[in-house]
Amino acid sequence: MSRQSAISTVNTVARLSTRRTAALATQTNCFKKNYSQGVIQIDNKRPEPDEVLKKISSYVHNKGITSPEAYETARLCLLDTLGCGLAALKYEQPRNLIKPIVPGTIVPNGTKILGTKYRMDPVKGAFAIGTLIRWLDFNDCWLAAEWGHPSDNLGGILAVADHLTRLSRATGGDDGRLFTVKDVLEAMIKAHEIQGTIALENSFNKVGLDHVVLVKVATTAVVSKMLGLSEAQTTEALSHAFVDGQSLRTYRHTPNTGSRKSWAAGDAVSRAVNIAYLVKNGNPGTIPSVLTAKTWGFYDVLFKGKPFSFQQRDTFDSYVMENVLFKISFPAEFHAQTAVEAALKVNTRLEEIGKTYKDIKSVRIRTQEAAVRIIDKEGPLYNYADRDHCIQYMTAIPLIHGRLTADDYSDEIASNPDIDELRAKMYCTKDEQFTVNYHDPAKRSIPNALLVELNDGTVLDEVVVEYPIGHRSRRKEGVPLLMEKFYTHLREHFAGDIEKVENIMQASTDDDFLNLTVDQYVNMYCD
Repeated sequence: MSRQSAISTVNTVARLSTRRTAALATQTNCFKKNYSQGVIQIDNKRPEPDEVLKKISSYVHNKGITSPEAYETARLCLLDTLGCGLAALKYEQPRNLIKPIVPGTIVPNGTKILGTKYRMDPVKGAFAIGTLIRWLDFNDCWLAAEWGHPSDNLGGILAVADHLTRLSRATGGDDGRLFTVKDVLEAMIKAHEIQGTIALENSFNKVGLDHVVLVKVATTAVVSKMLGLSEAQTTEALSHAFVDGQSLRTYRHTPNTGSRKSWAAGDAVSRAVNIAYLVKNGNPGTIPSVLTAKTWGFYDVLFKGKPFSFQQRDTFDSYVMENVLFKISFPAEFHAQTAVEAALKVNTRLEEIGKTYKDIKSVRIRTQEAAVRIIDKEGPLYNYADRDHCIQYMTAIPLIHGRLTADDYSDEIASNPDIDELRAKMYCTKDEQFTVNYHDPAKRSIPNALLVELNDGTVLDEVVVEYPIGHRSRRKEGVPLLMEKFYTHLREHFAGDIEKVENIMQASTDDDFLNLTVDQYVNMYCD
């Protein structure tokens, strides 16, 4: 290169450097200007943890549960949930899903999985128990702005309580304590309360998120305390539960409805237990403004910028457990429970007048807005999960067969062309008053009404059912049937071992039930 060329190159570099420096200066000035105007916030001062996190942590650690009704309802919830878990073992898919990833793995002092010989670590155990108890969609439910199944939390609670109790026995109490049934019931009451209270006014489904986010949060809170974490550590764990990836609801809705909805809660409780152990063992640190941080927080990223609302209830106690809904008669999505009950009444009426479902011209289903949004479906239904989330299917089966059982969602039953033919004659209308009553905290009804017209022009009297039999207002009527349902599940699973069935029934209704240690009680359910 000549001396002239070298000088030219140096001058060119100098000019480019000057321009770049000027550009950076301009950007810096803009940044300073924006910062001075409050547009960009770079203050790295760490805030106090969000109030919602602290409120939940304080409730879990400091609130004593004294309501006899809450404990009795929790006992019923525990029995019903375990019974539904046993019933799920009739089906191959959940049996395959809960198997150890490494065949033959037996974890020392591990969580025992009801109805099986499996002994698992509490994270995998939470998935297995959580998947079994939710598989049939046949136990408790909570309906509000957000819906869900608070008993899902038992998957994590029972897995941790059982493991810690077995570990404590093996180590002489050095690594835990002996959890009793009462401890489990208290944890259930608190998990129900956390999930259900947040759900009262805060709709996750309307922003496309699945309700299992609340299962993960509630389980994380109560399991943290069970593991011996401090109140501050529970807040830390909760922050990670909210920052964790949240499930989309698309697997619950047409055209993507599938079996993931049956193991989504198992996934949520296993994540919750894992988070609690990460905090216990690794102290990953609190994310204090996980909800409220601008741009990066839960509210801005996933909740359309809206903070959670607690206008109906701003305290945590035992309200949710006392008002929880039980699925007693039908394994059906809860918004359709009263429609199924109404359909059975119509079926009886048809028999009385010498008619059958073949004589039906049309069926109007008057229902709540939530049911229209979730389970009003036309067209083909592709699987079990699709059918148990279709109000027309759940209404057609009792009109045809005079029943609705878990087996009625099978491919074999669904292959009957009469079902789809009858579904095609049905249509839903949204009733504003039904929707108001659904959200009214003094009523909390789940109404459905069927108006049936026959081919000969006869219009049957409309059948209206406002409260399902599992509603709090029908507890006296429902409890004997709930216990009968539990007994049926025991008898079917432990067929041929009536002594085992009777021992479980005796223990579950004994005056000393609350004082049983968790491992003693779980042993009764295991092979």
